[in-house]
Amino acid sequence: MSALDWNREGLIWPHREASQFIRTGAARWHVQRMGNGPPLLLLHGTGASVHSWRGLMPLLAQRHDVIALDLPRHAFTTGHDAYAMSLPAMAREVARLLEALEVQPAAIIGHSAGAAIGLQLALDQGYTGPIVGLSPALRPFPGAMAQIFPAVAKALFVNPLVPRIFTGSIDLVGGAGKFLWRSTHSRIDAAGLACYAKLLKHPGHAGGALAMMANWDLPALRERMGEVGNRVLLLHGANDPAIPPDWARDAAGWLPDARLELLPGLGHLAHEEAPEDIAARIAAFLGAQGEAGA
Repeated sequence: MSALDWNREGLIWPHREASQFIRTGAARWHVQRMGNGPPLLLLHGTGASVHSWRGLMPLLAQRHDVIALDLPRHAFTTGHDAYAMSLPAMAREVARLLEALEVQPAAIIGHSAGAAIGLQLALDQGYTGPIVGLSPALRPFPGAMAQIFPAVAKALFVNPLVPRIFTGSIDLVGGAGKFLWRSTHSRIDAAGLACYAKLLKHPGHAGGALAMMANWDLPALRERMGEVGNRVLLLHGANDPAIPPDWARDAAGWLPDARLELLPGLGHLAHEEAPEDIAARIAAFLGAQGEAGA
């Protein structure tokens, strides 16, 4: 399936002037970069893109060199093998990109599945700095669902019609805005909704998100969480229906050095709803130990 066209769909992308495209082997990454100072790496969640950082990124860029990327097979990043979308493989690909950029992050900030990639970078790629997980997707499904969900996603993934059926059904459920509200309980601005509408209706992007879910193995990450030596801050929307706050409490208890802060009134996209609050909490976390040059 074809990727989104930067000169068509990409015309509405926030901070377009900060975008660049970086080659690593057969892959072509879409990267946004702004600011000066110690580098921060931003990793979005499944089905999103760099647009999800549109409000938070400029705030962080006041004191940092902020680097955001579209994950493999998401939005405008192309060239990654559809069957190499496991958590360790994605962390390895991100590490390759950082090597090409000659960047060693002072901190990693990941939303949802992006937080899991951040932890995998710590476990497999030698990253030792602080990690901030925003509504982190770290807890495996309970019981048999831990095996059933990836199996179902994999079965759907191998059917080329499924992404087109999904994207065609968005209008049937009331459009992107209603779909996002039901799945996240977050109310975001018009610019964000416009980008999500483009993504949700694009079969190539939907196929990338499905490939990610089909190859995700959170039980394996769960078994290794006790090995994570990084300081971790988990910021979780108290109204998040996608990942219940109790799951975030579980994850915080599995990590040796983690703190959880619940965010009243916010949903799964808390960093898009309240970027100023999130930026202040991140600054306090990094500054408390003098991390990232704060």
